[in-house]
Amino acid sequence: MTTANKITILRILLIPVFIVETLYYVKTGNEVHRLVAILAFAITAILDGVDGYIARHYNQISELGKILDPLADKLLLVSAIVILSFDNSPRLGQIPLWLTGTIIGRDLIILIGVIIVRSTVGKLTVHPRLTGKIATVYQMIAVVWILLRWDFIFHRHYLKIWIVGAGIFTAASGLLYVWDGMKQLGSHPSSSPAKKGETCS
Repeated sequence: MTTANKITILRILLIPVFIVETLYYVKTGNEVHRLVAILAFAITAILDGVDGYIARHYNQISELGKILDPLADKLLLVSAIVILSFDNSPRLGQIPLWLTGTIIGRDLIILIGVIIVRSTVGKLTVHPRLTGKIATVYQMIAVVWILLRWDFIFHRHYLKIWIVGAGIFTAASGLLYVWDGMKQLGSHPSSSPAKKGETCS
């Protein structure tokens, strides 16, 4: 249990705080709940960089960390996206259901692909894509924009920019991950056609 992993676990523990405080704000309209929710979201996002720095700088990279770190990222973003996809008016704006479906659908397809590739090939090589990082940035901006109620202050077309951008890059990153998975499956000997003179039983 390294320091980096302890910070990652703290990030995961802060996610229920964010969820509960957001729901309380939607129900009561008490600004304290919204501020606590924003604070929990911000701390969780900031600690993402902190635990990554500690893991690399102090050589604390572990198998547990490789699982917990992306899990914490996904739990935070997906929980925020799902909550904000409900009709929370007049307290908060809304993320369209098509974006929520795109994000969850991509993650499910990637999860299924990981299971298939690992069970077939035995190992999985993940190539981080710029499109995935950009998609995460757009998703984060859209969530923060709504939590800060900037869509009520500024023109709502600005929020649409982040939402459309998140949708495009999320879909693109999903397609690239599927392409990578298909290439790894295709390069595995068990998925190649039988050579001349060989028979398949």
